[in-house]
Amino acid sequence: MHVHILGICGSFMGGIAAIAKSLGHKVTGSDKNVYPPMSTQLEALGIELTEGYCKSQFDPAPDMVVIGNAMSRGNPAVEYVLNRNLPYTSGPQWLLDNLLKDRWVIGLSGTHGKTTTSSMVAWILEHAGLNPGYLIGGVPENFGVSARVGDSPFFVIEADEYDSAFFDKRSKFVHYRPKTLVINNLEFDHADIFADLAAIQTQFHHLVRMVPENGLILTPNNTPSIEDMLKRGCWSSRQSLGKEWHAELLKKDGSEFNVLHNGVIVGTVNWSLVGQHNVDNGLMAIAAAHHAGVTLTDAIDALSLFKNVKRRMEVKGEVNGITLYDDFAHHPTAIATTLDGLRKKVGNARILAVLEPRSNTMKMGIYKDTLANSWQKADEVYLYEPEGMDWSLVDSVAHSNAPTQCFKGVEKIVQGVCNVAQPGDHILVMSNGSFEGIHGRILDALASKFKL
Repeated sequence: MHVHILGICGSFMGGIAAIAKSLGHKVTGSDKNVYPPMSTQLEALGIELTEGYCKSQFDPAPDMVVIGNAMSRGNPAVEYVLNRNLPYTSGPQWLLDNLLKDRWVIGLSGTHGKTTTSSMVAWILEHAGLNPGYLIGGVPENFGVSARVGDSPFFVIEADEYDSAFFDKRSKFVHYRPKTLVINNLEFDHADIFADLAAIQTQFHHLVRMVPENGLILTPNNTPSIEDMLKRGCWSSRQSLGKEWHAELLKKDGSEFNVLHNGVIVGTVNWSLVGQHNVDNGLMAIAAAHHAGVTLTDAIDALSLFKNVKRRMEVKGEVNGITLYDDFAHHPTAIATTLDGLRKKVGNARILAVLEPRSNTMKMGIYKDTLANSWQKADEVYLYEPEGMDWSLVDSVAHSNAPTQCFKGVEKIVQGVCNVAQPGDHILVMSNGSFEGIHGRILDALASKFKL
């Protein structure tokens, strides 16, 4: 079958492309911007790419068009598909029809931690010799690629609540039908498609309705937004962090902790990750893998060998004792937990936080009155105000206890950070985009400053 993918260079759709190719399909695709690393990854798989949405990409006509959720009405390729009555579907629906319906799906959902926890579960199953399939919205360092089919019953998937396509406004995850479901947390986000928290809870409950009676739902204990959602009905077994699963920190930064199952210490994780949020992610991953049959000893051993996902506290470089990190945090909770983990790791060393509030929710100003609370564990904060903001970041600076500056241009931030950075400092860059290559620009400027 010839499968053509619109919006192929997104992390999710790129994963769909890789899986379709592995299943033996001819795969082509297009996107507005075709550039590395996704373009080179896809081309290495023998996938022909078209930049832009001209109608010539449909000659010859594909057997199925898979349309990404970034595509909207008015897009020339979308209009061509509709006018010519070409068969089309969404990425999540294609995945269900062609792969997931026959697998034991382990779905990792929640406002935060999906990518990291998915990567942990996939690695635990891999380390146990189960060769799982997976589709993750990032690149797990233990694997080096974001998706594969696998040859076991198990398929691990990052269960995203964002919408499926312009013609299917349900969350992606309602197509996944997990037998093991993790709900890490549940907060208001994606304000561009959800009116309020209740609207997100409705989508999560659609997901809960699909977990079989012999399945398992894993949640944190006593989280009101999750408990209120589950009061609408839950027909599967449940386990919780804080009940069946506990962690006993041996180091306050979370880099070493005991795992307790039903009150009994079953092993110790000693790893490179830090932060309470990662400890919680790790417990969820152990519990999910255990439901799939992995022994607790094997799961704990695997986590001790786990390498984090790219762009999750990823060290991008060190110059003259100054360490620069890249992190995907773009929601106040994620910003706060990331900074908390780094603070516990570095103690009293200075943290210079650089933040691009790039998500649609941020641009709409949903958290403008509380955003400043998220970065208070930094010593200095540098904010980039991108185009398209519906409000000014100056409003948040007024609520900040930490010294905070706003900038309209990335080069100004680079200059500001490098002017004050000294050996022993930690520069934490947080954004869910490329941030105009700011990481390399800061490292280059630091090298110039110290004449290295």
